[in-house]
Amino acid sequence: MASQTNEPGSRDSPLSEMKFLTVAEVAAVMRVSRMTVYRLVHSGELPAHRFGRSFRVPERAVHDYLRSAYNDVG
Repeated sequence: MASQTNEPGSRDSPLSEMKFLTVAEVAAVMRVSRMTVYRLVHSGELPAHRFGRSFRVPERAVHDYLRSAYNDVG
């Protein structure tokens, strides 16, 4: 039996614990334009899920992307 973690965004956590952000919210967090977020999503650098005609990005994916981008610079 697999152990379940309580960390949001982990593979075993319930979907209800995951927080999804809109493209506008991601742009505000990253301090970039919405077009930049769309480019990251379409290139596959930032994972996103499509809900109807809009995208939602897992909050954890945004933090992981920023952490990796910060490490690449320094």
